[in-house]
Amino acid sequence: MGILNVTPDSFSDGGRYAGTEAALDRAAAMVAEGAAILDIGGESTRPGAEAVDEATENARVLPVIERIARSLDVAISIDTSKPGVMAAATAAGACIINDVYALRAPGARECAARAGVGVCLMHMQGEPRTMQQHPEYQDVVAEVGAFLSQQRAICIAAGIAPEAVALDPGLGFGKGLDHNMTLLKGLPEIVALGSPVLVGVSRKSFIGRILDRPVQDRLAGGLGLAALAVSMGARIIRTHDVAATSDAIRMVTAVLQARS
Repeated sequence: MGILNVTPDSFSDGGRYAGTEAALDRAAAMVAEGAAILDIGGESTRPGAEAVDEATENARVLPVIERIARSLDVAISIDTSKPGVMAAATAAGACIINDVYALRAPGARECAARAGVGVCLMHMQGEPRTMQQHPEYQDVVAEVGAFLSQQRAICIAAGIAPEAVALDPGLGFGKGLDHNMTLLKGLPEIVALGSPVLVGVSRKSFIGRILDRPVQDRLAGGLGLAALAVSMGARIIRTHDVAATSDAIRMVTAVLQARS
């Protein structure tokens, strides 16, 4: 899953692809590099980011989704928590809703069910503006797993097909360094819940803390974690760096599929 932020303030690539033509060029490049899904985001969820209204978010994402849907053979995901944006984006060509709030906004589950699209439910403690201030857990793996299992059941009861649900443990979202490490080590427990698991580690701050690297120098650390996640059963890797991540996934998959 290639990340395409059409925002001015995302933590890694804010402003680089805010124009429709620049976004379309980047989308085509990621597909050529091996992306099976493009995740389009019009509102930054980095800590401290300013919220945007529905009209602004739609104005950012809809032209890009429409152009990609017409031009490229790739699945399109809309990264949003607003039901109005979900409805407009799926009408424009998105076939997946990727929501850091796990479709908990009023009307979000019903919107996804009506659209008949895939959904990715993410765990987050708190909300993006304040999530990293004081995250606390007694057992982070068990608590994240229980939340995801509960939200999946609620979504299915709302009419979303069970096979349309993917789960994201939300690394870096309302979690400290030790929480992230423990959650990665315990990833098989999330995989065991039975839905495809998405993992997003690309360029995240906890990689920088461990390796003492600025955001532009975190590729190697992210590839190591992506390979680890795939070896533990993750099915989708969300990344800024599609070509390198695709190669890493292909190598891990080749080993896992090799005959003994």
